[in-house]
Amino acid sequence: MLFRMRFLFVHERFGALAGAEANAFITATELKKKGHETGIAHGPHTGKNQKGWEATFTYRKYLNSDTSNQIEQAIQEFKPDLVYVHKMADLKVIEALVSSGLPLVRMVHDHDIYCMRSYKYHYLSRKICTKSAGFGCLFPCGASIARNHGPGFPLKLISLRAKQREIALNRQFDRMVVVTQYMKEELLNNGFDSRRIEIHAPVPRMGDPNIRSNFGERNLIIYAGQIIRGKGVDILIRSLKLLKNDFQCIILGEGSHKAYCEKLALKLGLADKVKFLGFIPQEDLVNYYKECSVVAISSVWPEPFATIGLEVMRYGLPVVAFDAGGIKDWLTNGYNGYLVPWMDIKTYAEKLDSLLSDKALAKQLGLNGLELVTEKYQFDTYISSLEAMFAKIVLENSSKAVKTGQSA
Repeated sequence: MLFRMRFLFVHERFGALAGAEANAFITATELKKKGHETGIAHGPHTGKNQKGWEATFTYRKYLNSDTSNQIEQAIQEFKPDLVYVHKMADLKVIEALVSSGLPLVRMVHDHDIYCMRSYKYHYLSRKICTKSAGFGCLFPCGASIARNHGPGFPLKLISLRAKQREIALNRQFDRMVVVTQYMKEELLNNGFDSRRIEIHAPVPRMGDPNIRSNFGERNLIIYAGQIIRGKGVDILIRSLKLLKNDFQCIILGEGSHKAYCEKLALKLGLADKVKFLGFIPQEDLVNYYKECSVVAISSVWPEPFATIGLEVMRYGLPVVAFDAGGIKDWLTNGYNGYLVPWMDIKTYAEKLDSLLSDKALAKQLGLNGLELVTEKYQFDTYISSLEAMFAKIVLENSSKAVKTGQSA
């Protein structure tokens, strides 16, 4: 441990749910193991792994009404050395944090900060957006109107002015932590200082080193993840229709686009080849990897990272994915799988076919991926690099405070 620090995490939820929650929880847990103190200011409870979160965050402040005053109270009560913000759209909270003068770090999990719709792609055309947040978001994108995933009316209004204010506030953070070069470029495109941006990929824990696929004649293709429109499962199904090799495809996950994709598979005559098995716990996924020949990542929205890629490469599996967002940070075409031009269904099918036809090639690309994640993406290194960055920022701010006091 460099020196003992007190970290106040800030997040919109409390408890397990998705990737952002998993990252916040494991980071805090590991920092606590290193001797640091961790507290959290948070939004609603998810009801999942509550005991685990309570054990990690011994100080907790529920932000449920007057959030500006409540975050100020959290700072006064916990007295953090540094605040680590994860997902938090409440501008009153962000404004209070910026006004506190404390060292601030933000983990950028997705496109929420700089995209009014949070997707960075057009819902109808599915084209990836390359614009910075501005008037172009209003026309032709029409991003001022978005889906409301909460209770009430199905649509909601999004304020461009509020989004620009959010960006301006986040520019004042000491560091913005991103997961890929793609996301760093998105921040730069929105006026962030390159000196305040650091890339720290959210590395999953090492899988069982003794488990490898048998790359059998079953020709099993696996998709694991949410089944929502941006994940392109319908595009995957259309590419499967073009395969020349016999195959089986298992799709693991749930989501709003699942029913549509099931009907599409039936319509294309693939019902006997494509099986939707729903949500599978993380610890059970390995049972499917044992027989897998290739993992398909079919996202057509710009993935911030697609952590599933690192997870499956730890089992020596090759990946085929579209070149969308930050995937190219870890997927090199022809080395550990294939990076297919965006929405090129024909090429996507050809690459899947090539790995089903040539199992020696599939094994070699899988081993290349295993070597990559072993050398470049180590969990302990990820945590240590975050800890070192936090310590540097705390020391920088302490030095500034001393100089300011001396000049006064």
